[in-house]
Amino acid sequence: MRAVTISEPGSPDVLGWSEVPDPVCGPGEVIVDVAATAVNRADLMQRQGFYPPPKGASEILGLECSGVISEVGEGVTGWSVGDEVCALLSGGGYAERVAVPAVQLLPRPAGVELATAAALPEVVCTVWSNVFMLAGLRRGDSFLVHGGSSGIGTMAIQLAARAGARVFTTAGTRAKLDVCRELGADVTINYRDEDFVEKVREATDGRGVDVILDNMGAKYLDRNIDALAVGGRLVVIGMQGGTKAELNLGKLLAKRAAVHATALRSRPATGPGGKAEIIEAVRRDVWPDVERGTIRPIVDRRLPMSRAAEAHRAVEASEHVGKVLLLPAD
Repeated sequence: MRAVTISEPGSPDVLGWSEVPDPVCGPGEVIVDVAATAVNRADLMQRQGFYPPPKGASEILGLECSGVISEVGEGVTGWSVGDEVCALLSGGGYAERVAVPAVQLLPRPAGVELATAAALPEVVCTVWSNVFMLAGLRRGDSFLVHGGSSGIGTMAIQLAARAGARVFTTAGTRAKLDVCRELGADVTINYRDEDFVEKVREATDGRGVDVILDNMGAKYLDRNIDALAVGGRLVVIGMQGGTKAELNLGKLLAKRAAVHATALRSRPATGPGGKAEIIEAVRRDVWPDVERGTIRPIVDRRLPMSRAAEAHRAVEASEHVGKVLLLPAD
């Protein structure tokens, strides 16, 4: 089969489209013939040599995909050859075929075209596990997501609005903020010329927000705590703004607040807190609204996998809104 390969850690130019060995279907796994995958920030970090795959995972980039099951491994029940699915991966999505633990599969949602479904697994599982299962966002809460026009952001806005939360978000252009409002954001903040802490305080009469989903890490840590309400929960899922910062415990104690930091890729497939647990919750609590069209994937563009370098440049430059998809066919 062909896959996107990395000649050495570096710029997008190190990405190629080459012949590699086919994946082997192990017990509890299926082989998916890939219709599409999607670009995630973690892929950019792995390409640069900063985010190696978990032990035992494919070295090939790609944390989600959609496609058709072509082989079913020993012990797998509930899935058959020919089923149209999308999947959460630990790696391997930038290829024509990928081996997937069956517990990480979701059925293609009715009404969503197969390739488009590749835009769903990573963002839905990330948002649902962190904002709802961990931080416990509920009706009447206030919620801030940074990077509202990203794949994670566009999904977080929709799911938080569906839950009855008041949604705040940041983005860097008027056009991106317009999209965020269309998706359900109540308060939009241009991070280039507005202070999100001031805007949050102004809009909440000084109270702050109950939950923050943050992709920036160190750069925003102190200001995120400033923006939290008493009893607030900050969930850090990215490190775009660095990995190390000073944490003022006095502020945290005064607000009786919590800081969580989580990763999805390194979770085990099964067991407490594993991917299977998240997949089950997503299928039960989110998938019906995806099928009804209430929650929808936002796709910016589609490119062939042979042009993965172009896709990485677009995501690095934040030129996109929602997800950038890669398809095996040229």
